[in-house]
Amino acid sequence: MATSLRKLGTSGLEVFPLALGGNVFGWTADEAHSFAVLDAYAAAGGNFVDTADSYSAWAPGNQGGESETLIGKWLKARGNRADVVVATKVGAHPQYRGLAPHTIKGAVEESLRRLDTDHIDLYYTHFDDESVPVEEIVTALDHLVKEGKVREIGASNISPERLRASLAFSEREGLARYVALQPHYNLVSRDTYEGAAQDLAAETGLGAVPYYALASGFLTGKYRPGTQVESARAEKAGAHLESERGRKVLGALDAVAEARGAEIATVALAWLASRTTVAAPIASARTPEQLPALLAVADLTLTDEELNRLTEASA
Repeated sequence: MATSLRKLGTSGLEVFPLALGGNVFGWTADEAHSFAVLDAYAAAGGNFVDTADSYSAWAPGNQGGESETLIGKWLKARGNRADVVVATKVGAHPQYRGLAPHTIKGAVEESLRRLDTDHIDLYYTHFDDESVPVEEIVTALDHLVKEGKVREIGASNISPERLRASLAFSEREGLARYVALQPHYNLVSRDTYEGAAQDLAAETGLGAVPYYALASGFLTGKYRPGTQVESARAEKAGAHLESERGRKVLGALDAVAEARGAEIATVALAWLASRTTVAAPIASARTPEQLPALLAVADLTLTDEELNRLTEASA
């Protein structure tokens, strides 16, 4: 698969058009499966791996940091650190909650240790912390960039107002500025991003890297009325079947996928990849067998008619 990389926002980072989600590593994928998925992704030309310091603290027996640790082991074992854009996040680890400057300072050292690296390519604030002024957050992140511990910074789960204030402060003070935004965005969840956040991203040159790109698996097409799916995310994904929007989207995806001879997941990701500001959707895989449908987004360009059909079904 000879795929050209995409520039991420205004940054110097160039990324594969599908970011590999690391939330499953150390949760539903053990070390062997995680390594197999990472190997297959890299072999296909993938270079953009997304994780967070809190993954997967929600799983029984886990503390948080399991995903970073496995990715760090893989990078060391394969000797390919220079070839991979590693994105991780701060603010939700049980021991490092929030975005106070001292929290950011402590959390980044732990992430660097677990990833077994001297720098993080893209460091997101995982959830905004409105108890901390944006000036303090941006200044703390700028220190990490100046120290060489972080190359670029991004934000996730932040209001357009706080995002705009952060960008304005960076501009005014000549500090590191956000280059990427990670919103919750997919065919059945459009409301949180489209509008003010998307407009701001377009205006300021932010690259969007949507999470839940496949709506916890619903947009793979495996959830159907009367079917039971064995998955840790089955309840969340299956809920979309109960909405009119979910059923309409599934119908439109079925029609476009059949006409194009493509997997439903590929079509859903291709719609997302076509949207204004989107640099690379995030999707995760527990096994290498789940990867081809995700990777194929790099080679599928939908027609205007197909895009409109999907957009209307999801309105």
